[in-house]
Amino acid sequence: MIQIKSLQKSYSGNVVLNIPELTIEKGEIFGLVGNNGAGKTTLFSLILDLIKASKGEAIINNIEVSKSEEWKGFTSAYLDESFTIGYLKPEEYFNLIGDLHNMTKQDISLFLDRFKELFNNQVLNSQKLIRDLSKGNQKKTGVAGAFMGSPEVIILDEPFANLDPSSQFILRKIIKSFASEYGTTFLISSHNLDNITDVCNRIVILEEGIIVKDVEKRENTLAELENFFTGAIKNADV
Repeated sequence: MIQIKSLQKSYSGNVVLNIPELTIEKGEIFGLVGNNGAGKTTLFSLILDLIKASKGEAIINNIEVSKSEEWKGFTSAYLDESFTIGYLKPEEYFNLIGDLHNMTKQDISLFLDRFKELFNNQVLNSQKLIRDLSKGNQKKTGVAGAFMGSPEVIILDEPFANLDPSSQFILRKIIKSFASEYGTTFLISSHNLDNITDVCNRIVILEEGIIVKDVEKRENTLAELENFFTGAIKNADV
């Protein structure tokens, strides 16, 4: 579904991302973790052709993203607030995105019903512009918009950030529900190891732009990740 081949990104000669090879299969819920500056957002931006690679290529469904726009018809993302339109109300934003996906008013209404619990009466009918919502409700609006039209690929950068614990749990349920119902391929980054190990069936750790661990989820994955980031694994190797 998604292939990375000899992908590099450099700034002023400094290599910030270097991934020789990576394949993400259709239907995977792929998790990406790493400390600040590890290259998570850079990787997502390259896959979405938001920045130009210094070397190599990103391919979605056999389409090289930098050479064609065909992949955009079945790929969606929310990386930050720039992916929404701040001067619109949430309802206006969802209607706009729905129109782009040829969704009827009824389709949009039924879709938003699935996010009612996440919105918690704070997003719709608030009469606020998106830019005037709290950071958490801006995040909910943008993430929900990325699900519209049932895309084959959804890329979410830190979707749990700024959400309260209840909302994080609800979003986890929504992600797993869409993956099960539609076979959606998800790429999700997060600093929250609990959330990432709950929703993802495969997790990659990036460190200084390099993949240092690639594991299928199993019973002890959370402990394994915690040990990595607390330095227990490194210390054991000394």
